[in-house]
Amino acid sequence: MDYELREAVPDPQRYVELRAAGDMNPKSLEAARRGLPNTVYGVTVVETETGETVGMARIVGDEGIVYYICDMVVHPDHQGQGLGSQLMDALMDYIEEHAPETAYINLMADVDGFYERWGFEETRPVSKGMYLPE
Repeated sequence: MDYELREAVPDPQRYVELRAAGDMNPKSLEAARRGLPNTVYGVTVVETETGETVGMARIVGDEGIVYYICDMVVHPDHQGQGLGSQLMDALMDYIEEHAPETAYINLMADVDGFYERWGFEETRPVSKGMYLPE
């Protein structure tokens, strides 16, 4: 299969579908409609023959102090072909070009050994991530 990397976010319906396919916490269609337009930078992978969006990743934040990498997923049917690495490369290229030197770049690492390739390190014991359960 051939794929194309696009600087875009998926439509809200596909966003919800990709999160479900990747076993990520579900998000409502309404949440996707409200949140996706606030993306600092988004990138998708599209299977060229079908036009189907099969991967996505986003950066959200304030475009100065904090950049948060999120919604990184490749549909299981298309994994193992380096598409996740292409998504991360695009995000990191954006950060290198646009983020101030003192910006805090963070993410939730849900795949061991993946994000370290781009220089990410665990925050423990200096700090620990926390969240407010739904």
